[in-house]
This record gives sequence, structure tokens and C-alpha cells, in this order.
Amino acid sequence: MDIVRRMNILGISYNYHDAAACLVRDGVPIAAAEEERFTRRKHDSRFPEQAIKYCLAEGGMEPSELECVVFYEKPAQKLERLLQIGKAFMPASAADVAKKFPKIVKEGLRVSHQLRQRVDFDGKVYFCEHHMSHAASAFFASPFDDAAVLTVDGVGEWSTCTQFVGHGQRLEKLREIHYPDSLGLLYSTLTAFLGFQVNDDEYKVMGLAAYGQPRFKPQIEEFITLFEDGGFALNLAYFSYMYDSHAMYAEAMTELLGPPRRRDEPIDQRHRDIAASLQAVTQDAMVGLARSCRKITGQRNLCLAGGLAYNCVANSQVVGRCGFDQVFIQPAAGDNGAALGAALWAYHEVYNMPRGHRGYHTLLGPQFTDEEILLSLDKFGLKSVRLSDDELCRRTARLVYENLIIGWFQGRMEFGPRALGNRSIIANPCSPDMKDILNNRVKLREDFRPFAPAVVAEAAATYFELDGPSPFMLLAPRVRPERAAQIPSVTHIDGTARVQTVSREQNPLFYRLLECFGEVSGVPMVINTSFNIRGEPIVCSPADAVMCFLGTDIDFLVIGNFLVSKA
Repeated sequence: MDIVRRMNILGISYNYHDAAACLVRDGVPIAAAEEERFTRRKHDSRFPEQAIKYCLAEGGMEPSELECVVFYEKPAQKLERLLQIGKAFMPASAADVAKKFPKIVKEGLRVSHQLRQRVDFDGKVYFCEHHMSHAASAFFASPFDDAAVLTVDGVGEWSTCTQFVGHGQRLEKLREIHYPDSLGLLYSTLTAFLGFQVNDDEYKVMGLAAYGQPRFKPQIEEFITLFEDGGFALNLAYFSYMYDSHAMYAEAMTELLGPPRRRDEPIDQRHRDIAASLQAVTQDAMVGLARSCRKITGQRNLCLAGGLAYNCVANSQVVGRCGFDQVFIQPAAGDNGAALGAALWAYHEVYNMPRGHRGYHTLLGPQFTDEEILLSLDKFGLKSVRLSDDELCRRTARLVYENLIIGWFQGRMEFGPRALGNRSIIANPCSPDMKDILNNRVKLREDFRPFAPAVVAEAAATYFELDGPSPFMLLAPRVRPERAAQIPSVTHIDGTARVQTVSREQNPLFYRLLECFGEVSGVPMVINTSFNIRGEPIVCSPADAVMCFLGTDIDFLVIGNFLVSKA
């Protein structure tokens, strides 16, 4: 009998932020994870050795069985940009070039060496353009045979924004905007100006924007020109990231907006208004780009990826204002998902394999047996009770209804920054105090930070102005005004919510939990936030979950079929 040969392709990303690995088998993602989940070092950018080993173990294979490994960008082109931009801004850029040059040379240009030395792989290595990796992660994971594709981030090799059209197994690049013009770096620069961490806290700026008014929009519009064709250009007099990636903004920006906020300073109304103004301009830019995609491609479907695709408020504007029938947003839209895209690009574009599988999901990380769970519970001296699936959901729903906070650890870990029901902290959305309780007692984060609702898909339109599914928590529709009082802890100050819709097919156990909470509360949704605390990655293993549980004011831990209390 003939043995069918499987095509296994590994995609990897590292050397900037959110290092990750993804194993694609016959065009289907079967394992993916960020390195930070194993090392417990948030946004770990180092070579993803542990993530690679996990993917190979999940695939039941040795490195020699890989068809190839694909790196998510082209380091030689990245080095070319560094040197050309460095030369253009000398001598101010000298320190920045000196800092970045060795990193690109020693790590980026030695991918094959790293693979040989650290995971014993000596086969073919391909390099995919950064924005092509983003585009492939969205289009080839989407349900669409044909679509416009838009990728927007800080910068890849030279591109900061790229428009594609996808047909079947092919992606065609139509237009790109080059560094130093960058919508992503505009957002990151203002993130730094507002005293937050670049490449980490941009989502905080988005949350803060809801508390402000866009009275600084004319000033932000001095920083960027939006063209009628959807393109844009920055006024570089206000920026310094071209030669100083630490400061990012020039003195001219402070003259226009006032003094920047130091990280330890309180947030005042001016900061909120700057955030609101930046968000408004960003939304205009994203809408312009998406509309131009619609015009130049003629496509009715759109795929989004790149760091700006995490901006759920802008995404909602794109969905509502740009004339597409359907929009698919890659849930791992950043450099983590580019590892997935690199592997999918090779499968379809390098090996010319047709598309087949549809129905992408994020549950691609590690899972653990009951024995492994019990070992962790025993190690920490914790007692537990084992329950059936249905009783587990009923008991948990009752605890949530009583305003207790639950760590919820189930099945395979999610790939991407969002906990979508397998590595989650859940709580009562109907309690008006729960947002502040979670921020202060558990998450240990800023009080303006909102929480997301996870709702059964069939009830989503009852509570939110949402026309279709939002399974990856990447849209922020308005809460229906007549429902806002029922769910105060997930209704943002501006009347929106970052919604996750849950179907029985996607996640039957989490869906059943939402059903059970609906039976006791009348509202089939819970607060769903990631199972971690500020500054730490989302938990991966049972030991991670137990330590987070014991180190916070989480009341109960539900891990597998075990209900665990601290008493």
C-alpha cells in the first residue's frame, strides 16, 4: 500500500517582537504558539526555540520531516533600509544604526545557522516578504476564494502598508506605501508621547480614546496627509524615529501638542483628548485605505492583517463604511501571525498547492491531560472536585452570577493576543462594579481599561449593533441603548463593546457556560479577559494557571473538569 506523504511547513518569526512558530500540514495550521508563552517573558522576540519544539511535538514529527522552514521577512532588505535611512539622517542616526546593525546581522541573516544549531534542522529555508506574510496569514486563513487584502503596520522591510488582491492560491501585490511614511509608526509615536510602551501599549491608547474628545484632530492632521486615493504621507518634521527609535517624536510635536506625559504622571483630560484625536485620524486613514482597496480590486470581501488590524474601533469603521460584504481579520494580526502567513505563503506560492481547508480557528496551542493538571494542583497543595462538563458549567455560571471571579483554563491554548474562552478570566458583566474590581484586584492595570463580553452568537444582535459574527474579539460595535444598563461592566464609556461571539461549533464547552449563565441571569454572556496579570503573558500550562490563581484575587480556578478553591 502506498504511503501518502504529508507536506509539513514551519513558519517562524522573531528578532523584533512577538516571536512565534506555526506548523502547517497540507495547507492546514495544526500548531502555533508565541515564544513568550513558554519563556514567560512578555513579547519575547528571541529565536522561538520552545515554540518550534512544541509545534514539532504536536505534529508528532522530527525536524528532518519538515519540507522547509519559512522566515517571515527578508533580513537583507531590512538591513538595506537601515543603512539607507541611516545615511540619509546622519549624523543623528549614528547611534541608532550602531544599535540595530549587529542584531540584524547576527540574528536576522543567520536564520539557517540558528535552525541547525538549536533545533537540528538542516533543510530548505525560504524568506517571505514581511507584508506578504501578513497578507497570507489573512487571505489563506479566510473563507474567501477572492478578496481584497490590506496590511498595515509599523514597517516590514520597506513597506508600511500594502494592498493586495487574492484569487484562489495566489496573492498579487497592487500598491505599497514605504517607510518612513507609516500609519503604524504614527500611532506608536503618539503612544510614546502619551507615556505608554511602544509595541505593547497601543491598545491602551485606543481604550483611553473613548474618554476624550478629538479636539486635537487638527494638530494630528498636521502630522499626516490623507490623499483621495487612500494613500498617506507623514510630515517628518514632527518625528524622530527615523534616527532615534527611542524618542520617536521631534520637538515640533511638543510645540504643537504640549509637553509629553511621563510614564509615572497621572493621565489628564489633555492626554485623553490627544488619544481621541489620534484614534479619529487613524480611523479616517484606515477607512480611506479600505475604500481604495474596494475601488481598485472590485472585490466584495476584505482581509485585514498587520498591527493596525488589532484596532477594533477602526475595524468597526471599516466594516460599516467601506462597502464590503464580508471582512475577515486575522486574529494574530501582528508578527506572531506572520509566522502562520509565511508557512501558508510557501505552501501555496512556492509549492503551488491548491487551497482546500476552510474554517480557521485560534486553538492551536498546547493542551494538557488530567494527570498533568492534577500534578500541578498537588504540587501546590490545592484540593479540587471533579465534575461532568454540564455540572462544571452550571456550577461555574452560578459562581459568576454571585460576582465571584473565575480563572477558566480549558483545552488548547489560543494563538494570538486574545483569550477566547480557553485561557480566560471570566466574571459577571451585569455587575456595575465588576470592571473596577477586575482592574484593581486581579488585572492590576489602569482603571480606564475596558473588558470584553463573550456572548452566544444567537444573542449577539439582541445586545449589540452587530450584523454578523465577531469570533475573535476584533470589532467594537455599539451596545444597543436599551441593553446598556443590563451589561454595565462591558459597555465602554462611548457606548461600544469589544465583542466576542461564541458558537456551539467553535467552542462547545465555553458556549455551554454562556448558556448556563444566561439561565441564571437572563443574559447569555460573561466578561472574558485574558488569564494573566499586567506585565505577564497569558498562562500556558497548568502550573502557570495555578500560580496566577494563587497570586491574585481570583476566587476559583476551573481547570479542565476540576473546580478548585483556595480554601
